[in-house]
Amino acid sequence: MRVSDFDFDLPPERIALRPATPRESAKLLLVGDGLQDKTVADLPSLLGAGDVLVFNNTRVIPAALSGHRTGRLGTTPKIEVLLHQRLDAARWKAFAKPAKKLEQGDNVLFGDVKATVEVKGEAGEITLHFAQSGPALDAAIAQVGRVPLPPYIESKREQDAQDRTDYQTAFAEQDGAVAAPTAGLHFTPNLLKQLQDIGIQQEFVTLHVGAGTFLPVKVDDTAEHKMHSEWGEVSPAVAQRLQKARAEGRRAARYRPARVPGSRGGRDNPSRKVRTSQGAVVGRPTRGNPRESATETHRRWRDGLDVRSSRTGKGEKVR
Repeated sequence: MRVSDFDFDLPPERIALRPATPRESAKLLLVGDGLQDKTVADLPSLLGAGDVLVFNNTRVIPAALSGHRTGRLGTTPKIEVLLHQRLDAARWKAFAKPAKKLEQGDNVLFGDVKATVEVKGEAGEITLHFAQSGPALDAAIAQVGRVPLPPYIESKREQDAQDRTDYQTAFAEQDGAVAAPTAGLHFTPNLLKQLQDIGIQQEFVTLHVGAGTFLPVKVDDTAEHKMHSEWGEVSPAVAQRLQKARAEGRRAARYRPARVPGSRGGRDNPSRKVRTSQGAVVGRPTRGNPRESATETHRRWRDGLDVRSSRTGKGEKVR
């Protein structure tokens, strides 16, 4: 499939820099015999008792850190990092820029938070060993970090405290994402209650949207686009309930723009089982190319490229 098939004009003034207020007033296009303009608030009238909505309960962490290198050459260059994979209580993998300013053993200070470059990989990927660990480190990062907003927003305005609320879903629980599952942002507690009251079954899985979400498409054919991996989980209980709904022929929808692991299939294929899974999930375009390397992901993030159209593939569990 040609990437150009998805080209369309999007005037800059039509790019929302803040969410709709209230959130459920966001536009919704109903596709059936024709096209109808609706809002997300209309969902209770479009769904029926027994239908199932599956949400991603990942929680965005303040993964973008700004600081400076200390203790070498008498200079303190500014360093920015994007945390993308936690290794243990005190260590994170991250992408750094400018990475050329860092060497193994360097100390970096992010406000009052100190970290040492334990490993320097290719094209800016590093491993940071923080002086703090566990909950203390989480609290410290929450103080000094910022939410990594999409480039098309961050390039047009300064980030503020409201972004920490706006860029989080109402059902966010599991820390780990560096970007929000944006379709879920349109749901408010009031709308979720309305859906529950009319008998809509709500299920939650976890997919931590990773740094690869900043990855643009730079090929002409989607089959040549290398996708990235992300961590996801579908619990046994959720898998059983979804499989039961399918077996009964009920409608089930994944309300998300990102791939939810193990939840493929639908009412037209009730025999396909919902898999219990936990671990890395890799996106796969139509002919199954290798997943995106950390090197290439960092290069694209470093260049600050716009990735609003990057999610073109389906996914599969990496075993």
